[in-house]
Amino acid sequence: MNITLLEAVFYVLSAIIAVCAVLTVTTGKILRSATYLLFVLFGTAGIYFLLGYTFLGAVQLMVYAGGIVVLYVFSILLTRSDKDMRYKIGKAKLVSALLTCGVGAALVIFLICTNTFAWTEIPQDIIELPAHKIGMDLIGTGKYQYILPFEVVSVLLLACMIGGILIARKH
Repeated sequence: MNITLLEAVFYVLSAIIAVCAVLTVTTGKILRSATYLLFVLFGTAGIYFLLGYTFLGAVQLMVYAGGIVVLYVFSILLTRSDKDMRYKIGKAKLVSALLTCGVGAALVIFLICTNTFAWTEIPQDIIELPAHKIGMDLIGTGKYQYILPFEVVSVLLLACMIGGILIARKH
């Protein structure tokens, strides 16, 4: 079994992302959780760089990893909630959470197996797609373009910022 260097790096980055993602949601301390999330975002940027998408990798590092720094400031420094956040979970909640995860996993597997995906290829003479083309594909309104998810995420981030301000303000 011959594994190339690129495959080995991909497997290492994937393992880092998977382990840190699980640690992000299972740790009891908010500072550790935010740190693990930062490592997940670094690993995702590493995969972008590995695939040759330097623009997306740089955006991943600047926007999302920078967002974790903001999360540090709001969640830890302003609210002083660096204590242990573990709560007891009842058996009914645990069973419902596991059932929901199972249904979600079954739905994802079903959708992957029954749908075809739009595969696009980068022409061989182009080493990297220009940022203008990436931007037009992401913000376009045509088929396989992403203006609606972009707007939904912007509303979600606005709600998170408002929630952070409400949590941080004094009564």
